[in-house]
Amino acid sequence: MNRRKMMQKISAKDLYDKLQAEELQLIDVREVDEFTAGHISGAQNLPLSTLPENYRKLDKQISYHIICQKGGRSARACEFLEAKGYQVTNVEGGVEAFPGKLTI
Repeated sequence: MNRRKMMQKISAKDLYDKLQAEELQLIDVREVDEFTAGHISGAQNLPLSTLPENYRKLDKQISYHIICQKGGRSARACEFLEAKGYQVTNVEGGVEAFPGKLTI
């Protein structure tokens, strides 16, 4: 029997609401050029393509929200990080569905 826990998820709208009330650790796993074209203020860029080499920079004591453009790459990043023992939440809908203003 597979007892794997379900991936934590939050909608981009709920993330926006949460960010109004509290500071969250947000990781954007899009590529650098996508990130610089527009991202959520305060997000840290850690491209999915470089995650296997760079994930150790993250702190296992901290809970992270992971975002990409639509939610596919962030889901893969969450699976990878969960397997390594990190606490992560996938942002469904990604930056594309985020209702707030993006930082350039």
